[in-house]
Amino acid sequence: MWMTFFIGSYTEYPMPGFGGVGQGIYTVSLNTKTGELKHVHSKKERNPSYLAISNDNRFLYCPTELDEIESPRIRSYKVNKDFSLDFLNEQPISGGYPCHVAVDPRSVFVACYATGNIIQYPLYDDGKLGDAIVDYQHRGIGMDKDRQEGPHAHQIAVHPNGKDIYVCDLGIDTIKAYRYDGAKLSPNAMGDCPVSKGSGPRHLVFDSGGARAFVINELKGNISVLGMSGESYREIDIYPFLPRNYMGKPSASAIRIHPNGLFLYAANRRSETITVFSITKKKLELVGCIQTGGEELREFNITPDGQWLLACHQNSHDVVVYGIKEDGMLSEKFRTKEILSPVCVTFLN
Repeated sequence: MWMTFFIGSYTEYPMPGFGGVGQGIYTVSLNTKTGELKHVHSKKERNPSYLAISNDNRFLYCPTELDEIESPRIRSYKVNKDFSLDFLNEQPISGGYPCHVAVDPRSVFVACYATGNIIQYPLYDDGKLGDAIVDYQHRGIGMDKDRQEGPHAHQIAVHPNGKDIYVCDLGIDTIKAYRYDGAKLSPNAMGDCPVSKGSGPRHLVFDSGGARAFVINELKGNISVLGMSGESYREIDIYPFLPRNYMGKPSASAIRIHPNGLFLYAANRRSETITVFSITKKKLELVGCIQTGGEELREFNITPDGQWLLACHQNSHDVVVYGIKEDGMLSEKFRTKEILSPVCVTFLN
């Protein structure tokens, strides 16, 4: 009846107007009958804005999203039986504003937004992090002089084959490609995939086999559909997802694919909306758009059973629980302001 998971938050303001007043990493339980949320534990941490869980659910990893001069860290925690967290160890992050973390059984990968680099750390059997073994620097600029003055690595996505890794770089309008042999990451420049200029790719998701990827573009407020061409992806379609009556500046935040593979969800800050598409073999079809009723809609996530969608509002301190209908649309079931400055929802595997 209760599903326990974790929410990351901003706990301080690393720059004026950006940050929050959260308590760190929240352990939260979801009533799978009613949608009610219950706050169980909190672990004090500095700006744990993105979280990743090991495949065996024993460990949690988070970067501290801070400026490079504040010495950000990647930190590992043991997940206890009551879902509280015990600190294991940490490693320095040689970059600024690390904003995303991904994990596989042998490595943790971190993307640094401000400095445009990605870093790999080996994992030990006890969940602890080893010293960084690679640090790759992206290079280039985009057409938006304010947001694309340099590379901005925003997300690291592991392909379903476990061997290819892709990094959304908002600053250079490119999905950078890497190969992973289970031990060490290496660049795969032939697999790099450019998207339309000025798009600002933020996050991507794969379909079940990885034949297609769907990229949410922060600066244009649209979705790039990538299809395989030989051994690399290419942009094959673009879909707008902002509400038709929204006249403001795009600020896309998160994208998720339903576990059944039939629906795609895309969020935009400022309009505070989640747009739903159905996924067919050839295209995306608009299902509808939901107004979330909060401020600064950040990450959202879908429970592994596909029954619930949880959305986080950074500035209004709302976590909203939606039931997912058969047609993919959302129905609000519960809302809480108990969790401050929430920005990331991570479920156990």
